[in-house]
Amino acid sequence: MDLVPFVGEPLALDLVNTRPLTASGRVDLFAADGGLAHWLALEGPRMSDVAFASIGAADADDLAPVLAVRSHAASAIAHVMDRQPVPAADIEGLNAAMEAAPVVRRLDWTDPPRLVSERTAEPMVQLAGFLAEDAAALLAGGDARLIRKCEAQDCVMLFVGSNARRRWCSAARCGNRVRVSRYYQRSKTS
Repeated sequence: MDLVPFVGEPLALDLVNTRPLTASGRVDLFAADGGLAHWLALEGPRMSDVAFASIGAADADDLAPVLAVRSHAASAIAHVMDRQPVPAADIEGLNAAMEAAPVVRRLDWTDPPRLVSERTAEPMVQLAGFLAEDAAALLAGGDARLIRKCEAQDCVMLFVGSNARRRWCSAARCGNRVRVSRYYQRSKTS
């Protein structure tokens, strides 16, 4: 069963959403060979660091920094959604990932001259720092209070509900299934 990652939300939510619920339980889309590379390709236009394009198949050890950020982000987001204080361990974990891949700015004297930001570290650590920074920005920003879980019973996807009427992660993905199910239930009782 090939699962397509749910993308289009803030990167931190897209990262957390890489653990969807299936009939057999939660699955990790990064566990499959090339899963991370596939997700990065889908996120491509929003990934500003060129080094991420070179990340291919990664084993569990390589993925550890990214998986740690995903875990800390998921926990922190869950606490914010429940209106609970974010655990210090999650804040420290996100901060550690950002510190492990600091952003260095330098002047590139080309035509025209420009200021360039680069991360220093191995590519996977850079990616973890980049994603931790996005999670921190989401948690510190106004959109954090708008994060919701999809209302479809069998879905765990998160989204920013900037529209008060939005109830599903995707109208095409879950909204249609819920509407078809309701129709089926109504027609069955008629």
